[in-house]
Amino acid sequence: SVLALNGKIRKGGEKIFASNGKKVDFASALQSCEEVGGTLAAPKNEEENKAIMDIVKQYNQYAYLGIRKGDTSGQFQYINGMPLNYSNWHQHEPDSQGKEKCVEMYTDGTWNDKKCDKYRLTICEF
Repeated sequence: SVLALNGKIRKGGEKIFASNGKKVDFASALQSCEEVGGTLAAPKNEEENKAIMDIVKQYNQYAYLGIRKGDTSGQFQYINGMPLNYSNWHQHEPDSQGKEKCVEMYTDGTWNDKKCDKYRLTICEF
Protein backbone atom coordinates (compact mmCIF):
# COMPACT_ATOMS: atom_id res chain seq x y z
CA SER A 1 0.00 0.00 0.00
CA VAL A 2 2.19 2.81 -1.25
CA LEU A 3 0.44 5.86 0.06
CA ALA A 4 2.34 8.59 -1.70
CA LEU A 5 2.09 7.38 -5.27
CA ASN A 6 -1.65 6.96 -5.71
CA GLY A 7 -2.64 9.93 -3.60
CA LYS A 8 -2.13 13.64 -3.36
CA ILE A 9 1.13 15.08 -2.06
CA ARG A 10 1.93 18.52 -0.66
CA LYS A 11 5.05 19.98 0.83
CA GLY A 12 4.61 22.28 3.81
CA GLY A 13 7.70 23.63 5.51
CA GLU A 14 9.97 20.70 6.40
CA LYS A 15 7.22 18.11 5.99
CA ILE A 16 5.61 16.12 3.23
CA PHE A 17 1.85 15.55 3.49
CA ALA A 18 0.13 12.80 1.52
CA SER A 19 -3.32 11.25 1.35
CA ASN A 20 -4.51 7.94 -0.01
CA GLY A 21 -8.04 9.33 -0.37
CA LYS A 22 -9.47 6.78 2.08
CA LYS A 23 -12.02 7.65 4.74
CA VAL A 24 -11.65 5.68 7.96
CA ASP A 25 -11.96 6.14 11.71
CA PHE A 26 -9.20 7.81 13.72
CA ALA A 27 -7.45 4.63 14.90
CA SER A 28 -7.35 3.18 11.37
CA ALA A 29 -6.08 6.45 9.89
CA LEU A 30 -3.28 6.62 12.45
CA GLN A 31 -2.39 2.98 11.87
CA SER A 32 -2.24 3.33 8.09
CA CYS A 33 0.09 6.34 8.39
CA GLU A 34 2.38 4.54 10.83
CA GLU A 35 2.50 1.47 8.57
CA VAL A 36 4.10 3.57 5.83
CA GLY A 37 6.55 5.26 8.19
CA GLY A 38 4.68 8.47 8.90
CA THR A 39 2.06 9.69 11.31
CA LEU A 40 -1.27 11.50 11.07
CA ALA A 41 -0.82 15.04 9.79
CA ALA A 42 -0.71 17.60 12.59
CA PRO A 43 0.05 21.19 11.61
CA LYS A 44 2.62 22.98 13.76
CA ASN A 45 2.22 26.32 11.99
CA GLU A 46 0.14 28.18 9.41
CA GLU A 47 2.21 26.96 6.46
CA GLU A 48 1.65 23.31 7.39
CA ASN A 49 -2.02 23.98 8.11
CA LYS A 50 -2.43 25.39 4.60
CA ALA A 51 -0.68 22.40 3.01
CA ILE A 52 -3.08 20.03 4.79
CA MET A 53 -6.05 22.25 3.90
CA ASP A 54 -5.07 22.04 0.21
CA ILE A 55 -5.50 18.25 0.35
CA VAL A 56 -8.74 18.53 2.33
CA LYS A 57 -10.07 20.92 -0.34
CA GLN A 58 -8.89 18.74 -3.21
CA TYR A 59 -10.85 15.76 -1.89
CA ASN A 60 -13.60 17.98 -0.46
CA GLN A 61 -13.56 15.77 2.65
CA TYR A 62 -12.93 16.64 6.28
CA ALA A 63 -9.78 14.97 7.63
CA TYR A 64 -8.61 13.81 11.03
CA LEU A 65 -5.56 15.58 12.44
CA GLY A 66 -2.87 13.96 14.56
CA ILE A 67 -4.20 15.72 17.63
CA ARG A 68 -6.11 14.13 20.46
CA LYS A 69 -7.40 14.97 23.89
CA GLY A 70 -5.01 13.73 26.58
CA ASP A 71 -6.46 11.16 28.97
CA THR A 72 -4.99 12.78 32.05
CA SER A 73 -4.74 16.47 31.18
CA GLY A 74 -7.99 16.74 29.23
CA GLN A 75 -6.13 19.17 26.96
CA PHE A 76 -5.71 18.68 23.24
CA GLN A 77 -2.17 17.60 22.36
CA TYR A 78 -0.17 16.01 19.58
CA ILE A 79 -0.31 12.21 19.35
CA ASN A 80 3.19 11.99 20.83
CA GLY A 81 1.92 13.76 23.95
CA MET A 82 3.50 17.15 23.26
CA PRO A 83 1.32 20.22 23.93
CA LEU A 84 -0.12 22.13 20.97
CA ASN A 85 2.07 25.04 19.94
CA TYR A 86 -0.31 26.12 17.17
CA SER A 87 -4.06 25.86 16.74
CA ASN A 88 -6.68 26.98 14.24
CA TRP A 89 -9.99 26.17 15.93
CA HIS A 90 -13.24 27.04 14.21
CA GLN A 91 -15.26 29.71 15.99
CA HIS A 92 -16.79 28.35 19.26
CA GLU A 93 -14.66 25.18 19.06
CA PRO A 94 -13.64 23.00 20.82
CA ASP A 95 -17.08 22.66 22.37
CA SER A 96 -17.66 19.09 23.47
CA GLN A 97 -16.94 19.11 27.21
CA GLY A 98 -14.86 15.98 26.79
CA LYS A 99 -16.95 13.65 24.65
CA GLU A 100 -15.15 14.52 21.41
CA LYS A 101 -11.53 13.46 21.80
CA CYS A 102 -10.32 13.73 18.20
CA VAL A 103 -9.88 16.71 15.88
CA GLU A 104 -10.96 17.15 12.27
CA MET A 105 -10.07 19.83 9.75
CA TYR A 106 -12.84 21.55 7.80
CA THR A 107 -12.41 22.50 4.13
CA ASP A 108 -11.63 26.09 5.22
CA GLY A 109 -8.65 24.89 7.27
CA THR A 110 -10.24 25.43 10.67
CA TRP A 111 -10.47 22.69 13.30
CA ASN A 112 -13.34 21.05 15.15
CA ASP A 113 -13.29 18.52 17.97
CA LYS A 114 -14.99 15.31 16.86
CA LYS A 115 -15.70 11.80 18.06
CA CYS A 116 -13.00 9.34 17.00
CA ASP A 117 -15.32 6.79 15.37
CA LYS A 118 -16.42 8.96 12.42
CA TYR A 119 -15.05 8.29 8.94
CA ARG A 120 -12.69 11.04 7.80
CA LEU A 121 -10.01 11.46 5.16
CA THR A 122 -6.58 10.05 6.00
CA ILE A 123 -3.70 12.52 5.57
CA CYS A 124 -0.24 11.48 6.71
CA GLU A 125 2.89 13.51 7.31
CA PHE A 126 6.46 12.41 6.68
